[in-house]
Amino acid sequence: MKLTPSHKLYGFGAIVLVAMTITSRNFSRMGEPAFIIPLSVAGVAYLLAIRELLSAQKFPKHVIVFGLGLAAVWHFQFLRMPSGPDDDIHRYVWDGRVQRLGFNPYVLVPSDPALAGLHTTETRTLNNPEVPSPYPPGAQLFFRAVTAIQESTFALKLAFVICDLAIVLVLLDVLRRTGQGEHWVLAYAWHPLLATEVAGSGHVDIVGVLLLLASAAALVRSWRAVAAIAFGLAIAVKLLPLVLLPLYWKRLRVRDGALAAIVLGLLYVPFLVHGRIPFGSLGTYVQRFRFNDPVFATLERVTAPQVVAGLAVLVGFLTAIWMRGRYAELSLHTFAWPMAASLLCAPVIYPWYMLWLLPFLRSTSNLTILIWTLSIIPTYYVWRLRTLGQPWVVPSWIMVLEYGSVVVAAAIIALLRGSRSGTLPCSRDRVGQSPSQIT
Repeated sequence: MKLTPSHKLYGFGAIVLVAMTITSRNFSRMGEPAFIIPLSVAGVAYLLAIRELLSAQKFPKHVIVFGLGLAAVWHFQFLRMPSGPDDDIHRYVWDGRVQRLGFNPYVLVPSDPALAGLHTTETRTLNNPEVPSPYPPGAQLFFRAVTAIQESTFALKLAFVICDLAIVLVLLDVLRRTGQGEHWVLAYAWHPLLATEVAGSGHVDIVGVLLLLASAAALVRSWRAVAAIAFGLAIAVKLLPLVLLPLYWKRLRVRDGALAAIVLGLLYVPFLVHGRIPFGSLGTYVQRFRFNDPVFATLERVTAPQVVAGLAVLVGFLTAIWMRGRYAELSLHTFAWPMAASLLCAPVIYPWYMLWLLPFLRSTSNLTILIWTLSIIPTYYVWRLRTLGQPWVVPSWIMVLEYGSVVVAAAIIALLRGSRSGTLPCSRDRVGQSPSQIT
């Protein structure tokens, strides 16, 4: 009996489920082999599932429903696990708490002895307590809203999982309206980092991802004002989407851009310090924080870190300009490349930063980026090294494995495209165009 793509997809989904279940049960041992090995197995099974998604233009609806059900199961298993003692989510609780107490998170330094009475059991272990908050105002207001309902890391994780579910729904709508197979929602929902970093550790990036995808969906529907506002709100959660600005050129009216700028400006009003826009510890982040940054570290040897950070933004802008020129019509997979290019040159590249790319990885043109979102998994080993008292530095051999995998994948894809004269299967990725029309 010959296995159909649906049968293979069921099998790979089962492997991901088992592997993610094991990973969740070892969540408190992040960085140890018991965590990294099953997570890596899930990544391999996920990559094989992507191959099956590329092999067919359409899958039965029950396969998609079953696949989303599997994802819900392993997401729930991570949701019930407590976050790490110094995960970023503890800073989120602090930021939301002090706002409700009438303080400005861009001014307060959590380690200040005078603020000891403001802490709770969930905020005393927050990381980098010697600096104020770096998160933009959209993220801050989200923290305040959630902690106003319930002040806990679990409440925030639950809110992030709800955002994750909303992304699935928006993505399904985009896939239908652009004529792509709905099965591509599994390329998002099954990604291993989604469960570990959203349902597990709980990172606010997922809120920005939802807003950015909502902006893209609004562009598909020609809701230009909505697209502009959602884009501005995504930037207000984290600054990374700013590099996508060229993709909106001539797709939005001037008044739409002005409206987005006004909304973004209004979000800063509650946090103004003597009439100035506050940036919290953002400058310290650029100056001092480093993780998994081979490109930034190389360039930093010859110029100031602020200059290199500016170059990272510039690289993202230039990539977006190139994509805008190459694709006259709206092509959602182009959203991934500028952000990936900017991240590659960033001073800090954590695994959860990959969340920004996931909803836009749906064609062979994005396979290299997709490989990177999986090859970054070994960097979790640094969490293990930290428990052993070693520096917060990614070992060279891990970076060789991570970025070497991307280079090898890019070379293989280029060779295959050359040998097949561009006939690799590709999902429908432009609005209103078939696979044969896409390069």
